[in-house]
Amino acid sequence: MKILVIGDVIGKPGREAVKEILPRLRDEYEITLAIANGENAAGGIGLTPGTAQELFDSGIDVITTGNHVWAHHEVIPYLDSAAAVIRPLNYPPMTPGRGYWIKDNIMVVNIIGRTFVGDFDCPFRAMDKLLGELDRKPAVIIVDFHAEATSEKVAMGRYLDGRVSAVLGTHTHIGTIDTCILPKGTAYVTEIGMVGPINSVIGVEVSAVIDRFLTQIPKRFSVAKGQVSFDAIVVEATDNSGKAIDIKRVRQVVD
Repeated sequence: MKILVIGDVIGKPGREAVKEILPRLRDEYEITLAIANGENAAGGIGLTPGTAQELFDSGIDVITTGNHVWAHHEVIPYLDSAAAVIRPLNYPPMTPGRGYWIKDNIMVVNIIGRTFVGDFDCPFRAMDKLLGELDRKPAVIIVDFHAEATSEKVAMGRYLDGRVSAVLGTHTHIGTIDTCILPKGTAYVTEIGMVGPINSVIGVEVSAVIDRFLTQIPKRFSVAKGQVSFDAIVVEATDNSGKAIDIKRVRQVVD
């Protein structure tokens, strides 16, 4: 089966790009399941029920998130609904929502890093616990590791090699060139990238970010305009063993 995993979707430009490109990619690659990180889908930060539904209507099957998922309070009860939206698994117990999603023989897991991101439970031990406690473990397991530090992402890929089908990084928005299949059969990339404006600083308006660096005065950023980069990864895995047999990067530009 072939799984399409899309990088962080940035605001309205990102949502519109998904709507335009995804149906074509599903046909071209014969996609079984489409996943998108939606934690920046609502105005460049956070997710709302409405923006989540827009992604589902465009053909997304599962939405993963990250540390910005709580930016809009109306999403909190939504995370406890039947919608296929997950938040990082390694948030503390009693946090709304769930950290994984299962359908048939596929599981999607969302975890978050700790280095330069926040004070979360250990993502390594959280994965050990999940994989050890499942009554029926699906063959194909896709992990969205939402993390800042390259070293933490690489370490997670190596740690889970052979135990999951793919470990794919999100959060930093700049796609990396290290797509590979690790020695024990896990597909890996440090960072998928984003679906957001190219003429930007990781999706947001340039001058505001530069001003923030120059003055250190906090301000709300706006999503940039113009051409949009659509960054995604396609992982092919076997139905029986769940081992990855191919990983490829997809990058398209939308005017």
